[in-house]
Order: sequence, then C-alpha cells, then structure tokens
Amino acid sequence: MDAMGIEEEDPFPVQSDAEAGGEQRGRDRGNCCDRFQRTISRWMLPEHNRDRYLQRANCFPPPIFIILISLGELAVFIYYAVWKPQKQWVTLGDGIWNSPLSYKPDKRQEAWRFLSYMFVHAGVQHILGNLVMQLVLGIPLELVHKGFEVGMVYLSGVLAGSLASSIFDPMNALVGASGGVYALMGGYFMNAIVNFREMIPLLGVFRILLILAIVGVDMGFALYRRFLTEEAGLKVSFVAHIGGIIAGMTVGYVFFSNYNQKLLKDPRFWMCIVGYIIFVIFAVLFNIFLSPAP
Repeated sequence: MDAMGIEEEDPFPVQSDAEAGGEQRGRDRGNCCDRFQRTISRWMLPEHNRDRYLQRANCFPPPIFIILISLGELAVFIYYAVWKPQKQWVTLGDGIWNSPLSYKPDKRQEAWRFLSYMFVHAGVQHILGNLVMQLVLGIPLELVHKGFEVGMVYLSGVLAGSLASSIFDPMNALVGASGGVYALMGGYFMNAIVNFREMIPLLGVFRILLILAIVGVDMGFALYRRFLTEEAGLKVSFVAHIGGIIAGMTVGYVFFSNYNQKLLKDPRFWMCIVGYIIFVIFAVLFNIFLSPAP
C-alpha cells in the first residue's frame, strides 16, 4: 500500500464540505452549474471517479480571478484605444509602449512592470486572442481548482515571461498577457498528463493533442510577428510564451495535479518548486548585474 503511486491514490483528493467542516454533505444538483459539471464529468471521467470531481467542481466561489483579470486587461485596452489618441485599433501606437504598465528594458528598475505589462496589449487581435484563450481555459480550471491556485499559476507565468524575455530578448519592450495564458496551457497540459488514467482515454488524448496544436500554431504566429513583420507594433515576444508555458508546467504541476500531503514526498513536486525559485533568483541577479539593456 505504501508503494502506491501518487497519481493512483486520489485524482481529485479534496475534502468534501462535510469532511472539512461538518457541513451538509450533499449539494443542490438542480442548478445550471451543477448540471453543466455533471455533463462534463460524464464526458471526461469514468463513472467511479465522477463523484470525486463533482465534490470539487462547483460555482461557489465563482471563477472571480480570471474574470477580474480579463476585465482589467479589457479596461486598460479600451483606455489606450479610446481615451488616448490612436490612428486605429488593430495596432495601437506609441501610447502603449510609453505606458507606466509596459515592460521596458530601460525601466526595469520599476519592478512592477514585470507583472503589470500583462494589462497592456498591442491591438485588437492581440487582446482578443489572449482573452478568449484565458477565459476558455481559466474558467473551467477555476471552477475546480479555485481562484488562488489558478491565480498563482497565471501570475507565475506572467512573471516568468517577463524575466525570460529580459534575459534572452533583453533589448525589447514587452506587452500582453501571453505569459499568463501560456501558463494556463502548461498547467492544463500537466493536469491532463497526470490524471490521464482517470479520464476517458479518447478524450484524454484529444485534450493533449488540442493543447499541442494550439501552442504550435500560436508559437508559429508569434515567431512570424517577431522576426518577419516589419511593423514594430505587432512584435510579440515568443520568449515570454516559452517562459509562461514552462512556468505552467512546473507551478501548474504543483497546483493542478494531485495536491495532498503525499505529494509533498514526491521529488517532482520539489523539483518544480525549487526550479522555479532558482530561475527567478537568477533572472533578478541577471537584471541587476549582467543585463546589456541600458
């Protein structure tokens, strides 16, 4: 029994309300959210694992983190597109690059920019792509894993994206929430891998292939915009994408996999945590002492 694999113990090892606080065991299954979750569980999980999923998947609290972040990003875009002089909305002008929120190499001593750049987007296509992806991925994840866990993964991707860009693409400014979006993709990918045996196999394979396809297409488009287009406003750092997805696959493994006391004994857990911390420390020291940026 002690040798049982961590993934085999409990794919959704979260206490029910009754176990955690002695509250009423059942939940009202008649509302739309519960009906939606029961439908999802029937499509994704074998029958013997559905109850565990349904104990955790609920709309209370609602997916407030991902909704608030999306509204904040939309509000900032509207501000720069409407209240700041712009020739058109497809690609915004110098206003966003001069924003106190954007990451700029010569302003990197203003540490908030390593996170705040996620609120600023270069145009309609840029923000719509990020909003659609983070809502499609973030809302289902937050219904199961809740706002704190989704927020930690998302923000770790944003930070990893800017730090990675500051090291490997140090002379370029950075805007957009792609680091956070890619972190959700990476975390979702790790969730699908770790819990693959608990899913209906065909749907598990579909989820993994869909993530790989989305990442492949978007990375190809990002490389095109970075190196082949002549219009500076369309340049998007593919390095931030890579940093975000690696953060999602490490921090996301911690928060989106079988998170319980047994996981603390898993060396992969500590490899993810320690690896991310070492990267952040190295990146901070690099920006202080080694960066070629002005």
